[in-house]
Amino acid sequence: MKLLIKILFYIIIAAIAVGTYYHFEGELKLSETIIGVSVLASVFILMPLFLIHRWKGKKLSDYTLTKENLDKMKDKGIDK
Repeated sequence: MKLLIKILFYIIIAAIAVGTYYHFEGELKLSETIIGVSVLASVFILMPLFLIHRWKGKKLSDYTLTKENLDKMKDKGIDK
């Protein structure tokens, strides 16, 4: 999973660089298409894969502000 995320990241960065190159060469329609597809791929493919990889095995309740977690913070004296 980690290797897939890295490869996808480098492909997206390369696509943005190629799109920028075509933009400076004057092919605006092609450059906008390449950059747009790479941004969509980063948002809808790369980011969810990254979030799934990073959140695997963790409890969401440890990171939310529930009544129980607020009481723990008050006991430790963090909310001063």
